[in-house]
Amino acid sequence: MRFKVVLALLIFLAAVLPAAAQNSTKRNDRPQGLPPMQPRPESPKVTSNAKRYTWEFTQRNFIVGHILIEHDAQGRGTITFERKNDEVPIVEPVELSTAALGRIFGLWGDLHFLDSDENYQSPKSFAHLGTYRISLQDGQRQRTAEFNWSNNKIAWNLANEYRRVADQAILVFDLNLAREMQPLNVPSLLNLMESLQRRDGLSDAKQLVPLLTELKTDEHIPLIARNQAERILKKVGK
Repeated sequence: MRFKVVLALLIFLAAVLPAAAQNSTKRNDRPQGLPPMQPRPESPKVTSNAKRYTWEFTQRNFIVGHILIEHDAQGRGTITFERKNDEVPIVEPVELSTAALGRIFGLWGDLHFLDSDENYQSPKSFAHLGTYRISLQDGQRQRTAEFNWSNNKIAWNLANEYRRVADQAILVFDLNLAREMQPLNVPSLLNLMESLQRRDGLSDAKQLVPLLTELKTDEHIPLIARNQAERILKKVGK
């Protein structure tokens, strides 16, 4: 009788112990009641939208002695400029046109700016004409180059493209201010606009169409200015 009891007990243990060990192993793999493990998120990839472009001009003896343009990959940003004897810089939004942005990005690309360590300053210095500083950062790398004259045509053309953006943006600011505060100054500012247009000094004259359309019917400014605005508008439309 005792032998039968012992034999039955051994058979029971032989069946139960392997199953218990298997369940214990499963519990050790992942505690019960916890949510399934999620895959680790990948590091965010830097896209072209993260790029920041900067152009700066400095010559404190000029009437406009300091200009800074900063923009993103869509051409939207700000222009900051300081006039001589003014204590507070002027900050205005700026948006490059599609045509201007295409030219500027083409030049940045031709420079291979972040992959280069080229010194764009020519052996001959023209510091009295002002210093240009261009900078680009893409979220991982950043580089700045400075020159007052360059024999590298691409770098020089890039600096001049931004100069056109600056001149046009400052002119628009001055015109809007004159309309409100000093209407008699509008004709001279429109003379400047015509001069810049003749010598290809504007970034994109078509951006001025809305402003010129308003000026040609603005009775708060002199008649000569309204006629000027209409004349320039016709030239821009050609």
